Amino acid sequence: MLIGFFQALRNARIPVTLREFLTLLEGLKKGLAGYDIERFYYLSRSCLVKDERFLDRFDLVFKKSFEGLESLELEVEDLPPEWLAKIAERHFTREEMEAIQARGGFEELLDELRKRLAEQDERHQGGSKWIGTLGTSPFGAYGFNPEGVRIGQDRSRHRRAIKVWDKREFRDFDDEVELGTRNIKVALRRLRKLVRDGRDEELDLPGTIHATANNAGYLDLKMHRTRTNRVKVLLFLDVGGSMDDHVRRVEELFSAARTEFEHLEQFYFHNCLYERVWRDNRARWEETVPTFDVMRTYGEDYRVIIVGDASMGPYEVTEPGGSVEHWNEESGATWMRRVLGRWPKAIWLNPVPRAWWHHTHSIRQVNSLMEGRMFPLTLEGLDAGLRELR
Repeated sequence: MLIGFFQALRNARIPVTLREFLTLLEGLKKGLAGYDIERFYYLSRSCLVKDERFLDRFDLVFKKSFEGLESLELEVEDLPPEWLAKIAERHFTREEMEAIQARGGFEELLDELRKRLAEQDERHQGGSKWIGTLGTSPFGAYGFNPEGVRIGQDRSRHRRAIKVWDKREFRDFDDEVELGTRNIKVALRRLRKLVRDGRDEELDLPGTIHATANNAGYLDLKMHRTRTNRVKVLLFLDVGGSMDDHVRRVEELFSAARTEFEHLEQFYFHNCLYERVWRDNRARWEETVPTFDVMRTYGEDYRVIIVGDASMGPYEVTEPGGSVEHWNEESGATWMRRVLGRWPKAIWLNPVPRAWWHHTHSIRQVNSLMEGRMFPLTLEGLDAGLRELR
């Protein structure tokens, strides 16, 4: 097939050489195109076409040579593992989802998990009771249940789990993102409190002109202290899970804040504030910071900005042990009240559009804890939130 494709290109007077054809074969051998016809198209075009004048001609030859390839049947052993994993996922209809009932409570669900761990001795698939896959049981992976414990699944699908029995890795937000940050920087400047501080190191141009004029034209340099932004900001950033949908906007905010505030400290959390936060997502399981230590370290003069979608299970806010990833001795609501008591000047920025807030119970819970100081992560919402912090 590929030899015929090469010959068809030569017949169409596209100047392709044997060396370029061998480069294409090498790329295919390394798996650069995989089993994707579109990726193969771009790979072959980049290897075989050296002049844009021949692009249209190449497209015609490619279509004629590989027309119908999308329906090519592959042997099971040739399928990539990730394709097989996707085939294993069961997709439920809306009617099926509505017919599946929740367990009815946080404690009842965890008690039932303990019982089934003690009783189960083999793998199950497609059922409604045991820990397994593809079913409607509250415990397992790649199925559906309104309230459940996710076990052995690489990422969220329905965002319904109240516990995740897997170690998840999140990456830090990038503080060097510049695209789209200009307007955010302008908005953040509303929170600036400029004072002259430090040594006299900045040229006082009006003072120098005035002194030079009074000195009969002889240059008389005058210096003054540099104006710095004395506002202190604590930034708490929700990371991972449903926040993956909003990474770009949060990175823009983070990047702008890093340049606008000299006194800025950032910490990460997941879904809700609990007894520990962390600075580096790559070491989040080994190097955490007790929230009490943060409260003792940074004074009441700090402004607090919490960024998160507040989209989680209601138990994560209200219940001890409700955290989706670990066992928290005290509820998220308890820690939120402590943080707000320590730093009265605090707001929550939510990347979820305001019109959707009433659809999610946990967003309403968190907004109530914030006493209405939740604002959408838009320029208008950021402007309103910063006015609240002044």
